[in-house]
Amino acid sequence: MANTVFIKPRHRVQVKPEALVTLGQVAQIAAMDGKLIRRLKVIPLYRIQPSDKNIVIIDMMHIVRAVLDVDESLDVQMVGPSQTIVEVVYEKRRFSTASFILVWLLLFVGSAMAIMNFHEDVSMQKVHRHLYEMMTGQSVDKPLLLQIPYSLGLGIGMVLFFNHWFRKRINEEPSPLEVEMFNYQQALDQYVILHENKESMRHLDDA
Repeated sequence: MANTVFIKPRHRVQVKPEALVTLGQVAQIAAMDGKLIRRLKVIPLYRIQPSDKNIVIIDMMHIVRAVLDVDESLDVQMVGPSQTIVEVVYEKRRFSTASFILVWLLLFVGSAMAIMNFHEDVSMQKVHRHLYEMMTGQSVDKPLLLQIPYSLGLGIGMVLFFNHWFRKRINEEPSPLEVEMFNYQQALDQYVILHENKESMRHLDDA
């Protein structure tokens, strides 16, 4: 048991271009000997190359071989994910104020047009007129008594649906958009793991 090392690879880590990826960055390590843990954390696994672009996969077998190269007497126990996605984070270009305003206007106008076209398709104004006439017995062209609360409720409903007020989260429950983004990220990670990890594929002409 004294020579047993438990290693749990992380799902995703971020590094800078041309960085040296070490075991301590990509995995959690547990062992009885604290000095051994410190020695294992600095084991180099991979040097980021310009040809790697922005994704590198560190496989479980790569980690095991690197640890055994340091000490063959260790009993390596792997737990958790079998691969770690190493994301190379390049310096982001500054987003100009003009570009931000342009994108904001496009999104604002586009969403406004989508909402207005939807209401026109379902004849929402005609529905409001009919409801107003049913409640008051009077027929008006612009039933503001219904349209104003409806417009305010539409905005409040969108805030509650997305669970955000600007950058402030209303409660701890994830919004439907966040759930969909999470599912998309999970599917994307699985695709990357299968297609970027050369160890997981073997061709007929491989030795």
